[in-house]
Amino acid sequence: MEISQKAWELENAVKLVDPHRDALYSYDKAEQDAIGKERPWKNDPHYFKNVRISAVALLKMVMHARSGGFLEIMGLMQGKIAGDTFIVTDAFRLPVEGTETRVNASAEADEYVVQYLSACRDNGRMENAVGWYHSHPGYGCWLSGIDVATQMLQQSHVDPFLAVVIDPDRTISAGKVEIGAFRTFPQDYKPAASSTGDEYQTIPLNKIEDFGAHASQYYSLEVSHYKSSLDSYLLELLWNKYWVSTISQSPLFTNREYSSKQMLDLSQKIQKAQKAIEAQSRGGPGPRATAKDSTLDKIVRDSNKIAGEEMTGLLAGEVKAKLFNGVSAPSVQAQGP
Repeated sequence: MEISQKAWELENAVKLVDPHRDALYSYDKAEQDAIGKERPWKNDPHYFKNVRISAVALLKMVMHARSGGFLEIMGLMQGKIAGDTFIVTDAFRLPVEGTETRVNASAEADEYVVQYLSACRDNGRMENAVGWYHSHPGYGCWLSGIDVATQMLQQSHVDPFLAVVIDPDRTISAGKVEIGAFRTFPQDYKPAASSTGDEYQTIPLNKIEDFGAHASQYYSLEVSHYKSSLDSYLLELLWNKYWVSTISQSPLFTNREYSSKQMLDLSQKIQKAQKAIEAQSRGGPGPRATAKDSTLDKIVRDSNKIAGEEMTGLLAGEVKAKLFNGVSAPSVQAQGP
């Protein structure tokens, strides 16, 4: 049980802060008010570069995202600002309606936020809302056109504000939290060609157009995680409760719908690339050599990723079978002649 907890913390690079002071949790209202008045991010669209998320806040967001199934969910994050870094200390879910492609906040959600933050302050929790999070079940961590518009609206009214996206399906499949943190650029700002970044990620065929259309309107922040002494205690309690299900479940079964969609999407990409190559070989309009090679390279990387995750699931099942099959079976005594 302890080994599985340590493995999860290692995979997600969860680091322990000072166990005596838990400095990241101290909140200085005067300091935060001064930062809010200076507003240094107004002069630099790339001012914020890092996000540090507490282990408990990360778990709460992942569990919330997983509970939504194939529907998107939404919540808010609490914390503070430290230099060019967002410090996220906690997160809470919102009572919103989600679909497979979007999540809609209502007046009820706004009222809930006001009441929740007021209750927190009444109990000595002075952290402000520093961002929102939502899920992209099965199609990666990036901002859609609706997400970009939402984040721009938040930054224009309650800045500094952060957008976080979690993919619960890929989290289960890979065994590591699939998470991204983003900030949008001002509407009149044109980023350099390298600002959008070229980090590879698998995007479903029906989402590629939306992914590429808005990629130049935001940038990603470096995400890291930490835990305090209280987080360590809470994580231990959670592992005591859930370690049995962690060992007994297999990602191949719990995530089989996502795996099937991944392989279907890959087959569609292969068919599309094949048709484009055949059209070019017949003298018709087709992709240039470099574009063709790039497309094929992405398909190969997609297939390797799927195969690797499936192999990891199979190996995990084999290890569990070797360890636990026959544990409760009665021992057979050898009988003499």
